[in-house]
Amino acid sequence: MFKLCFDSMRKGNGKVAEQIVKPGRYRHFKGKPYRVLFIATHSETEEPMVVYQALYGQEGIWVRPLAMFCETVEYEGKKCPRFEYILEEASE
Repeated sequence: MFKLCFDSMRKGNGKVAEQIVKPGRYRHFKGKPYRVLFIATHSETEEPMVVYQALYGQEGIWVRPLAMFCETVEYEGKKCPRFEYILEEASE
């Protein structure tokens, strides 16, 4: 499914990526909260990117490749998603 999503994004189908990473709140594997704002496309490589904001500190805005955002990582001897969806937010 993820490979299909990534291949579709490479062909310009941004809606597919939004089905996998939707706007809302996520928890990073180290416990901090973030808000996914939207999916963007890298201007040179057309790689799908996730644009997200920290919900702590100075609330910086970050960009990470979709593949990296969705990957499984090993932390403290356990495998877990890098970001876990926790809450849909009401649209304005």
